[in-house]
Parts: sequence; structure tokens; C-alpha cells
Amino acid sequence: MKTIGLIGGMSWESTAEYYRIINQEMNKRLGRLNSAKIVMNSINFEDVAKHFSRERWDLTAKVLTPAAARLMSAGANCILLCTNTLHINADAIKGAVSIPFIHIGDATADAINKKGFKKAVLLGTSFTMEQDFMKDIFTKNGIDIVVPEKHDRDFIHKVVFDELVKGIINEDSRDMMLQILDTMADQGVECAILGCTELGMILKDNDAPMPLFDTTYCHAMAAIDFALKK
Repeated sequence: MKTIGLIGGMSWESTAEYYRIINQEMNKRLGRLNSAKIVMNSINFEDVAKHFSRERWDLTAKVLTPAAARLMSAGANCILLCTNTLHINADAIKGAVSIPFIHIGDATADAINKKGFKKAVLLGTSFTMEQDFMKDIFTKNGIDIVVPEKHDRDFIHKVVFDELVKGIINEDSRDMMLQILDTMADQGVECAILGCTELGMILKDNDAPMPLFDTTYCHAMAAIDFALKK
């Protein structure tokens, strides 16, 4: 079994989900008392989030690239960045290490393609929905990406930072997000990408009008596949 390296803490709520999913799935596959071999560098979220409003991604990279290098030094065989938004720094992180970087977008695109869907709505922070760093990954993998209207994007962004990263689950916010998905379904969208690692806390498949692809889950599964590959 290879060792999985996690850059976490952004937020710690979703990082806890990574740890739970990876270990549960590893035990499911291997049985007995097996769990995953993991090393984690948990970032103080404030150290990167304070740069979001000015979009100083050069400064967020200065926090994340040393974290990746520390994981490699600690024995990690791969790196996962446990956040969608900061995959804007994916190339910088790849350049800081000589071990594989498992991209959350590629992992999710693989899962969507296995189901045969071709048109998806991308939900996440405003940065993820409005910039191209994540959309381009899906487009490269043959998936047509659409995003909600501007007022809906602003609402989702607010829910992420005012509620979900703090562990707050608001039923009214869930209902509003489901209404957004209803609107997208009416426009011919086949599935939804939960392109923020906290969105899986509030949106579940059995509530939604279309299949949901939780990037946290897809990313975790890709990590396990890597760790167990001979």
C-alpha cells in the first residue's frame, strides 16, 4: 500500500470527510483491520483565505508549495490538495514535488465519463465557477460545463464561506440550492459537480433532481486506487 499525502485544513470540515472516506473505503476493500496510510499537512485556512478577496494566488501558492514538499519528505507517494478553489495553484504544487499530484478535476471527470454524462453544472465558490482553471479540466475530458446565473453563484459562494466551512447546515440554504439544480435540470443539464469540498455536506443524491458528483468523494476514490495499484 502506498502512502497518501493530504494538504488539508481548507476547511477542516471537508478534510475530516477525506480522512473518513479514504479509511472507510480502504477497510471495505481490504477488510480485517486495514486502514489507509496517510500523512497530512493541515493548513491554517486563514493563512490562504485572507488572500482570496484580492485573488493573490501567488501568495496562496507560497503557503501550499512548502506543504506539498513537507508531505513528500514525510514519505507520501502522492499529493492530494483537499480543496477545489486552490487547485488554481495546481501547477505550482506539481512543480514543487517529484511525486504524482492527483488532480480533483481529473478524478471527478473520470467518474462522470464512466457514467456517460456529457453536460454538467459546476457548483462551488465564485472563483471555481467563474474562472477557467477547473472548467478547462472538464472540457479537456469531453464534458460540457455550465454554471448558474450570477445571483445564484453569489448565493452558493456565501453559503460556503458563511455556513459550510463553519460546519453550519442550514435547511433553507439546502432548499435554495435544490431550486438552483431544478432550474439547471430544466435547461438540459444531466448532472451536477459539487465543485467545493464542503458542498457534499449539504447536498445529497436522494434530494437532488439529477445525479451529483461530489468532488471530495471522487478525489478520495482516486487516491485509494493509486495507493492500491500494484
